[in-house]
Amino acid sequence: MEHWSATTIKAFRKTLLAWYDREGRDLPWRRDQDPYHVWVSEVMLQQTQVKTVIPYYLNFMAIFPTVEDLAAADQETLLKAWQGLGYYSRARNLQRAAQQVVHDYHGKWPETAAGLADLTGIGPYTSCAIASIAFGEVVPAVDGNAFRVFSRLLMIEDDIAKPQTRQLFEQIIQPIVDPDRPGAFNQAIMDLGSSYMTSKNPDTAHSPVKAFDASFKANRVLDFPVKTKAPRPKLMPYYAVIVQSPTGYLLTQRTTQEMLAGYWTFPLFLQADLQDEAATEPADLATDIATLEQRWATEYQVPVKLSPVGGQPVSHTYTHQRWQVKLLMATLTTTPKLTFYPGKWIPAEQIAALPLPKVQEKIMARYEKQGFPDAFGRN
Repeated sequence: MEHWSATTIKAFRKTLLAWYDREGRDLPWRRDQDPYHVWVSEVMLQQTQVKTVIPYYLNFMAIFPTVEDLAAADQETLLKAWQGLGYYSRARNLQRAAQQVVHDYHGKWPETAAGLADLTGIGPYTSCAIASIAFGEVVPAVDGNAFRVFSRLLMIEDDIAKPQTRQLFEQIIQPIVDPDRPGAFNQAIMDLGSSYMTSKNPDTAHSPVKAFDASFKANRVLDFPVKTKAPRPKLMPYYAVIVQSPTGYLLTQRTTQEMLAGYWTFPLFLQADLQDEAATEPADLATDIATLEQRWATEYQVPVKLSPVGGQPVSHTYTHQRWQVKLLMATLTTTPKLTFYPGKWIPAEQIAALPLPKVQEKIMARYEKQGFPDAFGRN
């Protein structure tokens, strides 16, 4: 690993910040140092590209212009504003943290990374980003960009997939952070990592800090950062049961014990939950349909005759799971009461107004593509 002298650190800060002042991205959350704006943007940017976040951020701020507005919001409005961003627990944690700021801190934000880390859903990176940008605390904000930039600059061989490596990077970067402009320094590293020092096809030869880049000098840029591969997401086969009655479609709101909590979907059934525990081989489609029909008739007292919609299963990948959803449908001539099933009959034209996860939108689009155009009144 390279070790920089005080003179090199000073030169690096000057070069980096001069470049940032000239070419730093003009992003809506950078137009002030309001901790609320910084916080919401940083949470949205987790696992999501900047170009995707910008319209969501602007819409979110129009609906919840202050932390007090977010704290007081009803769940359905909050989840609808977040719809499509994914990683939905982020939205719920945002509101919990907003309520902490309003009720426990009387509207006054903690001004240090340590204090901010006490808020729900705020981890080491986000707390340091807010503290440095909004309050000028001299701390490094170590995210994927910082890992990549500094592992290349200094040729750090430690595996960034290991939790303890974060502490190593924080210790190494801490003395490099500009003490006069820590927020600008951290944002400049973010911009550098998303431009000249990307993970794929980096333009290191034109990087403003190439003179400080040990991996570039050694022709080893793509060897960094060192990271062991994450396990592949587990395959989770589901059935989506699309039941239509004269009143509308049957939807259910996901519970707090389930993924996608608070969002509305068609009834979803994990294929493995339909299997006989003693079975040595997976059941075929006909057997699963028979099992579902029996469950609906006996447990829910909603008799249905299910048939496959056709087409390929809907696929959607989460961090640790890859869902494959086969579509089944049933059309009822009357609308039964849902005494034993936790769902609601929703008129087709009202479904789009509900908070819907991406997988539900994919299911609806696939259903329409298979011969049921504009089934949900969205066009």
